[in-house]
Amino acid sequence: MIEHLPALQVVLPLLAAPLLLFLVRWPSLAWAFTTAIAWATFLVAALLLEQVWGGAVISYAHGGWEPPWGIEYRVDTVSAFVLLIIAGISAIVMPFARDSVEREVAPNRIAWFYSAFLLANAGLLGIAITGDAFNIFVFFEISAIASYALIAMGRDRRALLSSFNYLIMGTIGTTFLLIGIGFMYMMTGTLNLADLAERLPEVRDTTTIRAAFAFIAVGVSLKLALFPLHLWLPNAYTYAPSMVTVFLSATATKVAIYVLLRFFYSVFGAEFSFGELPMDHVLMPLALLGILLPSIVAIFQDDVKRMLAYSSVAQVGYIILGISFATMLGLTASMLHLFNHAITKAALFMALGAIVYQIGGTQLTRMAGIARDMPWTMAAFVIGGLSLIGVPLTAGFITKWYLLLAALDSGYWPIAVFLLASSLLAVIYIWRVVEVAYFRERPADAPVVSEAPLALLLPTWTLALASILFGIYTALPVGAASRAATILMGGY
Repeated sequence: MIEHLPALQVVLPLLAAPLLLFLVRWPSLAWAFTTAIAWATFLVAALLLEQVWGGAVISYAHGGWEPPWGIEYRVDTVSAFVLLIIAGISAIVMPFARDSVEREVAPNRIAWFYSAFLLANAGLLGIAITGDAFNIFVFFEISAIASYALIAMGRDRRALLSSFNYLIMGTIGTTFLLIGIGFMYMMTGTLNLADLAERLPEVRDTTTIRAAFAFIAVGVSLKLALFPLHLWLPNAYTYAPSMVTVFLSATATKVAIYVLLRFFYSVFGAEFSFGELPMDHVLMPLALLGILLPSIVAIFQDDVKRMLAYSSVAQVGYIILGISFATMLGLTASMLHLFNHAITKAALFMALGAIVYQIGGTQLTRMAGIARDMPWTMAAFVIGGLSLIGVPLTAGFITKWYLLLAALDSGYWPIAVFLLASSLLAVIYIWRVVEVAYFRERPADAPVVSEAPLALLLPTWTLALASILFGIYTALPVGAASRAATILMGGY
């Protein structure tokens, strides 16, 4: 059984998804079944990380066909770390989902909703675990199509248009990725990532390989919402059901960043990506603009979900900035922020989901004085906000600290100053919410509001407390991030 864990990581949610269609009439059973599968996949991810923690690599050959001839699932510390993030968020969001989804999704669609969720989950897990370039494209498509359906199930009519915009941009991104993979296959005759890494040095000076690199870079940048290719993200996060926003904000862009790292460092190699092709000169300006401009836009948003959506674009900028340093410290900071931002932003969107459950929206005008009626919900939001800003003793501070060290180590002291200044922008937009919720009076005609149900508060506080825990006890995230950075710098 233990040797089949890599296959189970994807097979469990993939096979469970169609079974939910037999539970269309029983939404509660559909939720319970989905929850069981989500926690099972989390257990598998944890076991895989334990197996590779010491530096081992698991290679799983499907159907007995040894790589590079057959499809390989390959698990090392990098992929296992990302698997843990995806599966962990999926598991924690499910207790939150029961009440939230019942409130925001039509009853006759709930089983379909959970089926799409498991398909999206399977796709993201497959991207992280596969060792085959074409499989990355296939799993991207599985997760993307399921995500389009999840977003479109929001009751706001604008959710459908947001989903369509996401579909258009996502299709362009995966098309570019497929073209790049096709060019590499044309030149090397293989799709196995490790085999590609061995064969590419012989042909990487050709125009075809450089074109492949460009197509992959642009395609994946679309998927991870790198500024200025981020325009699909704000509306998708704003109008999706709360549970979907939590899930996608913590996982989807993180997986796309993982793919970028795999191709830049493991397949093409750091020497080619940042030496022969100076991608640091491309990524660094985009990252800095991606931190600055979306943060400024976030300040002027009146819908808090949209505010945090633009904040997510800025957080992608922080991760890409670490990658652009092309150093161990920079990579460690980026891998660390994959984890820290996932738990922080998931906690923030969960708190907003609890507010949506009680008052039906997240406009600032509707949230006036709400902290008096929902103190636990807003306290969790404040903790998440402090982590997003990077206050000491929070997970966000650890990320900012490693980014500062990476900038100074590379001699970019102006960027270190920029990082400190950019945190002030987060202070401004988080303070806007705090000021409205805590220091304004509830309108006289506002409906009576009570605290969110325990089913919503428990997972929200789990992640809020985790953002403090991992800001104090950093052994797991920092240890996994540093191990992952070492593997990425070494290539396949």
